[in-house]
Amino acid sequence: MSSEFLTHFKEAGQSVISTRRPWSQFLSLYALSLPTSLQDASARVSHNLAYFLFNYTILLLLSLTLSLLSRPFPLILLLLLLALWYFLYFSRDEPLNLFNLVVLDDRAVVLALAVLTLVVLLIANVWFNLVVSLLVGAAVIFIHAVLRGTEDLVADDTESPYGPMLSGTANAGSYAPV
Repeated sequence: MSSEFLTHFKEAGQSVISTRRPWSQFLSLYALSLPTSLQDASARVSHNLAYFLFNYTILLLLSLTLSLLSRPFPLILLLLLLALWYFLYFSRDEPLNLFNLVVLDDRAVVLALAVLTLVVLLIANVWFNLVVSLLVGAAVIFIHAVLRGTEDLVADDTESPYGPMLSGTANAGSYAPV
């Protein structure tokens, strides 16, 4: 695995965590409406996936958790595995230090966690549950992303290709509204 891929993977995980949106905004019934066209639906999906990324990730994890409620041992294993991924890879910026052994290369951490993940999935025998819950979660996310209007969502300046010029805030550029 290349270090560029690992860096991108870690940044993607940190990006998901940094896009937390309020659940009241995510679940607002007043913002639900049918799209007017296929282009509108496509634009909504694209915008909502970027805007509500953290919320959608939580929905997928909730779907997986619900599918494993009847099997507590695999559920506990997968929750421990999720915690390991978070604390050993996504939430740290310095080299990993385990039992006075410093791991300088992220590839070693990802390789160990990936192998551990595969072993846990094989031991727990939850492949079918995993696939079904991901499909159900993806369907729910897609339906929400299509129906959730984007008119009331304000993107950050970093998300806009136009920067602060069109934001309409006090920090906006020196252009006057027309």
